Amino acid sequence: MGFVEDDKEGVMATDFFWSYTDEPHASRRRQILSHYPQIRELFGPDPFAFLKIAMVVLLQLWTATYLHDASWLKILMVAYFFGSFLNHNLFLAIHELSHNLAFSTPVYNRWLGIFANLPIGVPMSVTFQKYHLEHHRFQGVDGVDMDVPSLAEGHLVTNILTKSIWVVLQLFFYAFRPLFLKPKPPGIWELVNLLVQLAVDAAMVYFWGWRSFAYMILSTFVGGGMHPMAGHFISEHYVFKPDQETYSYYGPLNLMTWHVGYHNEHHDFPRIPGYKLHKVREIAPEYYDSLKSYRSWSQVIYIYIMDCTVGPFSRMKRKLSTVTTNKSD
Repeated sequence: MGFVEDDKEGVMATDFFWSYTDEPHASRRRQILSHYPQIRELFGPDPFAFLKIAMVVLLQLWTATYLHDASWLKILMVAYFFGSFLNHNLFLAIHELSHNLAFSTPVYNRWLGIFANLPIGVPMSVTFQKYHLEHHRFQGVDGVDMDVPSLAEGHLVTNILTKSIWVVLQLFFYAFRPLFLKPKPPGIWELVNLLVQLAVDAAMVYFWGWRSFAYMILSTFVGGGMHPMAGHFISEHYVFKPDQETYSYYGPLNLMTWHVGYHNEHHDFPRIPGYKLHKVREIAPEYYDSLKSYRSWSQVIYIYIMDCTVGPFSRMKRKLSTVTTNKSD
């Protein structure tokens, strides 16, 4: 893999790592399937996805109503230590649904995504799918993959303080970056997502008050910032080892995050539901055991903030022409 790296040790890079080859997952997928064709048997939806999502949605909505007259301190504490885990679970459920991994019929996944979106408080499930599928198809491609930070982020977030602020607000960067850099015209499904979400938000405020609604929003905000589960935003593709652009996490929080930590496995086989991704590594360990991986998302956040050589520019990028050329070979 070709890349350009900053020559000075201990100095933060002033540009991205640039690759002159295609992303690694398509070629690895072909190699693995040629050796282990039985992996295809893992493809298909998760039969328990609807039940798991419904339980979390109902629990979080009930918790919001329960806190309708609680103190703001209690709301904040419950949001950080409880609600944040539920809402982040739902965010990753929406990620799973963006790959149609609950039902074989895509429209059912879309409706379930809108349902899973309800406790998050802000409509995002339909728009997320639009951009996320491009992240898979054009990983790291300049101007296409909106998972990669902007040049402005790279130039502004350059020290411990600004990186700490960036981590706290990373959900906002993640959400608004594509709207500024590559806006897509909204469609009918985004309108449906918006109207359903506004109706539930309004009902929450009307029947139980602003504190219940604030609990949902806080659960989303704190769960996407300086929070153990939010470590996956950084761990998945931030380059800590220049010859590797995707990293897996094999810690216990996979049980609460639809196994999104198995990220190399997920990008290699996006048609396999999260709860089966560990079987990919078990079947083909020689393809994964040599890759750098993590056991702690909290440690990833700490390293990202404290390591003066790591920042928003610590991502692999490639030109669209590189992808086009390689796919035509």
